[in-house]
Amino acid sequence: MKSFSTFHDIIIAPLISEKSMLGISDLKYCFKVKKDACKVEIRQAVEKVFNVKVSKVNTLIVRGKHRRRGRISGMTPSWKKAIVTLAKGEKSIEFFNQIT
Repeated sequence: MKSFSTFHDIIIAPLISEKSMLGISDLKYCFKVKKDACKVEIRQAVEKVFNVKVSKVNTLIVRGKHRRRGRISGMTPSWKKAIVTLAKGEKSIEFFNQIT
């Protein structure tokens, strides 16, 4: 495990999309996280930052897409997504309640 200076370094941003908002009713929240963070570090960061109890963490690498600007082509960067499931009986994360 790589050591990060703070828990805020692990969580980059919450993911706000239709698909991620559908998971809120099942207490599932999506975050963009550092690519070298492991599940244990992501669990600890979410528990400390949002003051909730996490039951499960699923991660996946989102591959970069091929993009063109005229005759110049390139790739967008790949990144890591974490789907965090809160424990039963846990309150929801307040940040996501303000959005919906």
